[in-house]
Amino acid sequence: NASLLGILQHPDGTVLKQLQPPPRGPREQEFYNKVYDSDCCDSILLELREYLPKYFGVWSPPTAPNDTYLKLEDVTRKFTKPCIMDVKIGQKSYDPYASAEKIQQQVSKYPLMEEIGFLVLGMRVYHVSSDSYETQNQHYGRSLTKETVKDGISKFFHNGYCLRKDAIAASIQKIEKILEWFEGQKQLNFYASSLLFVYEGSCQATTVRLSDVTLAEKKGVPKGLLSSGDILEYNNNIHVINSTENGKIEASVSKGLSKFYALHKKAYSKRHHSQLSLKVENLEQGNVWKSSTCITQEHLNGNVIPQLEKVFCHMPAEIKESANVEVRMIDFAHVFPSNTKDEGYIYGLKNLITVLKNILDN
Repeated sequence: NASLLGILQHPDGTVLKQLQPPPRGPREQEFYNKVYDSDCCDSILLELREYLPKYFGVWSPPTAPNDTYLKLEDVTRKFTKPCIMDVKIGQKSYDPYASAEKIQQQVSKYPLMEEIGFLVLGMRVYHVSSDSYETQNQHYGRSLTKETVKDGISKFFHNGYCLRKDAIAASIQKIEKILEWFEGQKQLNFYASSLLFVYEGSCQATTVRLSDVTLAEKKGVPKGLLSSGDILEYNNNIHVINSTENGKIEASVSKGLSKFYALHKKAYSKRHHSQLSLKVENLEQGNVWKSSTCITQEHLNGNVIPQLEKVFCHMPAEIKESANVEVRMIDFAHVFPSNTKDEGYIYGLKNLITVLKNILDN
């Protein structure tokens, strides 16, 4: 029978991940203990901490003292509308001690692992237009081939209006840091481990007065887009345009609503230890998108939309706040000491970077 091990959110900003049955659970606990040992002075492990969720030891509920949970940082907590993707990395998702049966079972789940070097286990993407999340489970990732993996991953960075190139670029930089770490260490090999990607889906805007012409020129906002004095609110991409009573065009923005975190649960079973199934709790009141998703043609002449696209989707880097993106390594039930570089993981990272760069370039 498949045991469902939830990832539970704690009000203190941590998540609780139930320890898997031996040997996997104890191995993951041992990994975290080693990396976060207060006496640790190994520079490789100290640097590795930057790429993991923070670890706060283990916890057991008073009512069930034999149930052990890892207490980990909730990487999604600081986001208003977190977009989340879980990608398993490596060419083999079975470890060196796996039985022939286990190897066969893992390979048959995704025969392309060896060739592609990664597998999308799940994603949840916030669509600005509908103010809702689109979720894909592990079957989506396993349906991707060498030919379709690029489009499959780009789906994660598309918010219903445009491709979040800022989030892709920031993700590439973060993966490159992790790759550098792997290129410089020969003490640990990782199997069936994942990268967790999180970026901000909501439009928390900064306001710029376009009447400040010098600012507009300096920042490269196309001239003549909006009459002077109008306020353009933006960050990486705000695309819901609202006409105000006086006919001025404004971008409407969801202002810091009280944050409501998604409750994401990972389902574990004998078949698959890391399926991402995410349940979203939505906050209805105070939701500005509801009232402002229509763009009326009488207020906007035909060429404004493409120009707005240009501004909102392709702003010069200096005008954007740096993209709010996290990339963290998670799932360490199959980490083993080694004396060689982790070539399978390195292969996966390099190929993932290649795919992301291809998405950016097209």
